[in-house]
Amino acid sequence: MEIFVNNKMSCTFAVKNKKMKKQVLEFLGQLGENNNREWFQANKKLYEEAKNEVELSVNAIIPKIAKFDDSIKFVEAKDCLFRIFRDVRFAKDKSPYKINMGAWISRAGRKSSGPGYYLHFQPGGSFLSAGVYMPEPDQLKKIRQEIYYNLTEFKAILSDKTLKKYSNGLADMDKAKLAPKDFPKDFTDIDLLKYRHYILSYPVRDEMIGADHFIELAGIAFKAMYPLNVFLKRALEE
Repeated sequence: MEIFVNNKMSCTFAVKNKKMKKQVLEFLGQLGENNNREWFQANKKLYEEAKNEVELSVNAIIPKIAKFDDSIKFVEAKDCLFRIFRDVRFAKDKSPYKINMGAWISRAGRKSSGPGYYLHFQPGGSFLSAGVYMPEPDQLKKIRQEIYYNLTEFKAILSDKTLKKYSNGLADMDKAKLAPKDFPKDFTDIDLLKYRHYILSYPVRDEMIGADHFIELAGIAFKAMYPLNVFLKRALEE
């Protein structure tokens, strides 16, 4: 899909976006090779520049999403960005920093447990995604119930031709092997109830991060995923 950018604001961002690829991905690549406090402190300026570029991107993408999802029109990037510092208290890997930068765009920013939009920047592993990640047990049950009682609608969302251009379907990480309790094991599409996260993802190559049309592309991909968020939002509000 070709996306043409022809207004002054978009052209200005296009120049900054090339800068973003260099500053963000190169910084994260270096951090991956030097994941220690001494290197990080010595290169704090590089981190601040990378963080600023990610914030600029998120602030540019929010209005794109707000065109079809007005629940996030007053959200700011600073409320969506995740900290780069890792919680290593119970981790075997004691590396102090994440080797990625991410932002969760939702009504309550990164603290929201409901449906939202996620940007993940990482050399060789960037992606866009939408949906609900790590829902609480009661939330997960509500989502499964909504799918159970509205199966045709849910399957239509997942089979949409536009969506298939930007996603290969629900991410099956941590997927349960057995049918969840409180649901009949002989349910025709029991497999759809085994997910523990209801997330759609679209991989983004490194060169796409630096492309002039990245912001437009993110808006289009998130719009394609939006019907899933509508379905999940309804499930959690009932």
